[in-house]
Amino acid sequence: MSDSNDIEALIDLMARLPGLGPRSARRAVLHMIRKRALLLTPLADQMTRVAQTARECLNCGNIGTRDICEICESEKRANGLLCVVEDVADLWAMERAGVFAGRYHVLGGTLSALDGIGPDDLRIPQLITRITSEEITEVILALNATIDGQTTAHYIADQLEGRVTLTSLAQGVPIGGELDYLDDGTISAAMTARKPL
Repeated sequence: MSDSNDIEALIDLMARLPGLGPRSARRAVLHMIRKRALLLTPLADQMTRVAQTARECLNCGNIGTRDICEICESEKRANGLLCVVEDVADLWAMERAGVFAGRYHVLGGTLSALDGIGPDDLRIPQLITRITSEEITEVILALNATIDGQTTAHYIADQLEGRVTLTSLAQGVPIGGELDYLDDGTISAAMTARKPL
């Protein structure tokens, strides 16, 4: 394979990333090549390390480098609060906002009849198991304010009714909004004003 084909292959791979199209990927690759020692080589090395070490937390579904993530291992976070999110990006958005000191549970998506995604396709059975094993007293449903997110929240609420206090994020999260795109202040306001379901 020629050098230019290698560069084109890198551009094609970069263009598959969210938020990057072919033109943005081409600009990014050109910039990295021009700053090879500063960007391209360290990025390639770090990507190799992450590819070898990244794994899903066996307990909550977060992404880290150990079988059980730091959040799940922290005794300070064993306070009976469990925040249920759709995706790891949502967990990271909550952590970035710094408004929650409990533990998380990543569902890995939402219920969707159209896509054939049922409760067993998500991490809902593991959630129900965690309620008892970790002595959870409150479950905060921090799911996206989409139709599928709200359907999933209602399903989980039905499954956990009478077993634990259920709350959801309140003001600040717009209908149709996704946590990963919200600013820290909006997430903070929504967490502070959570309400019973």
